[in-house]
Amino acid sequence: MSDEAAPRIALGSWAFAFGPFAADPWNFDRLCGYAAEVGYDGVEINGFRPHPHDEDFTPADCARLRDRLAELGLGVSAYAPDLHSTPPADVPAADYLARIESVLTFCGRMGISTLRVDSISPPGPVDRSRLEHLAGTWRQAAGRCADAGVRMVWEFEPGFWLNRPSHVQELIHTVAHQNFTVLFDTSHAYAGAVAGARHGDAPELLAGGVAEYARLLAPYVGHLHLIDGDGSLHDEETSAHLPFGTGKLDFDGIIAALGRAALDLDWWTVDFCFCPTTERDAATAVPFVRTLADRARSGATR
Repeated sequence: MSDEAAPRIALGSWAFAFGPFAADPWNFDRLCGYAAEVGYDGVEINGFRPHPHDEDFTPADCARLRDRLAELGLGVSAYAPDLHSTPPADVPAADYLARIESVLTFCGRMGISTLRVDSISPPGPVDRSRLEHLAGTWRQAAGRCADAGVRMVWEFEPGFWLNRPSHVQELIHTVAHQNFTVLFDTSHAYAGAVAGARHGDAPELLAGGVAEYARLLAPYVGHLHLIDGDGSLHDEETSAHLPFGTGKLDFDGIIAALGRAALDLDWWTVDFCFCPTTERDAATAVPFVRTLADRARSGATR
């Protein structure tokens, strides 16, 4: 096995706030206590209330949260803020950038170095002027993130605009900023490359499935979400996230296809969003992902 450090493993906090947990979400401290107890190295912060929202947290609040995470021995892999009031393809760039500035202030106070965004708008036709507006807004945002020492990562998924493989690649090349990268979510990738979920007429499928998608996007990958999937959707919106071993993903093949793009990441985040059995299955996910990382690192040194 290589002597290089293995990626640390984080748990996305939205898993205990959305879907089956929405009526009675876990508070963030309870989530962090659970993550530490079952062996995670950190958490990925869902910025939707009641979890930490950037506009709610004063410097003193951030200091208390940093202290609590340190007490639990947890780091923060990334921040996924609530930007729904400013869909970047449809609002003036200045409005979106104002929200980004608030988010970056929170990231700075918390020592967070990765910011997750999405297109927010629902799937639909691709209008060139709208795509250019989105790309221009995100190019400016990526620059501001770079100035703050924060990597900006876009999570593409079936439930949001630009969900076909060719559209994902087109947007990356149109934004054309070195600090704008993609978040590769394994379940979303399966839904997009194999199931053609929410592609509309004539779904765009990749013959090589998720592994081909991984190879195509590897040069642009800045963050990774791991979870199983089978192409089904949660509430007919976005890809269902299933416990490891219950879906159709070949994780060894996916990590091999991503190659150094996966192995060089500081964090791998486990994403149980919308999964009703998260409390049970997120615990057994820790040894699964650690073993996956060990196999990948061993194979990379052969």
